[in-house]
Amino acid sequence: MRRLIPIAAAAACLAVASPAQAEVVWAVGDGADGGAQGKQVSRMIRSDHPDRFLYLGDVYERGTAADFRNHYGPVYGPLNRIAAPTPGNHEWGNRRTGYLPYWRRAKGRTQPSYYRFRGRGWEIISLNSETSHRGGSRQQRWLKRALRRHSGTCRIAFMHRPYLSAGAYKPGIRSLGSVWRTLRGHARLVLSGHDHNMQRFRRRDGMNQYVSGAGGRERYGVNRSDRRLAFGRGDRFGALRIELNEGSAKLEFRSATGALLDRSQVRCRPLD
Repeated sequence: MRRLIPIAAAAACLAVASPAQAEVVWAVGDGADGGAQGKQVSRMIRSDHPDRFLYLGDVYERGTAADFRNHYGPVYGPLNRIAAPTPGNHEWGNRRTGYLPYWRRAKGRTQPSYYRFRGRGWEIISLNSETSHRGGSRQQRWLKRALRRHSGTCRIAFMHRPYLSAGAYKPGIRSLGSVWRTLRGHARLVLSGHDHNMQRFRRRDGMNQYVSGAGGRERYGVNRSDRRLAFGRGDRFGALRIELNEGSAKLEFRSATGALLDRSQVRCRPLD
């Protein structure tokens, strides 16, 4: 069985994971600035020995080769072997000298703009909110083809910008509405960063949006009176922990010290 290790001595003992067959995934963004807060979040994640790490984007300040070397590498670089990235707005403009060569060296292959993979009965889809994603775009055509391959809803889509937000980008990024509508009926979870906080939204169109952008950069507040919101914190650094099982997932927001902030569970229709 897997047990998380608290970072701070004063932190409460963290929960024991579900049975060993669960696949543990962590997701966070907006923390690659080389600072102490991001390093603390990264140590907490690594102490759990996860199977997969989703980096939800943003390497500060402009995602240059030097920024990846000095700001991403010392913070989240130790997770590169299991990392699945999506680009943020800070690094996309310099992608040809920063994001793309960095991940080509880390992975030994060219990093696609959008891609998909499987894990414990779930399909995980990395989308790119920084390039064209409206209806009829190349990315949308690719996504629709991918979704047609298997019926079912056990899918996670992740991208940098959130369609729903109760933070600095409230009500969310409207241009992603077409992506949301394409995912409707085919996915169960949508993960994003961009807003530097932690948010969980109530179910909408059969999906739940999670924002996990408290990875180390300065934090943004959350309007906790937003009726769409089930949970929101803008006063802690931390990340989202996901346990994937066949037909279900357990999700927890954890602070950088490992303290449990929020717990939720979803069920999905298995892929055929």
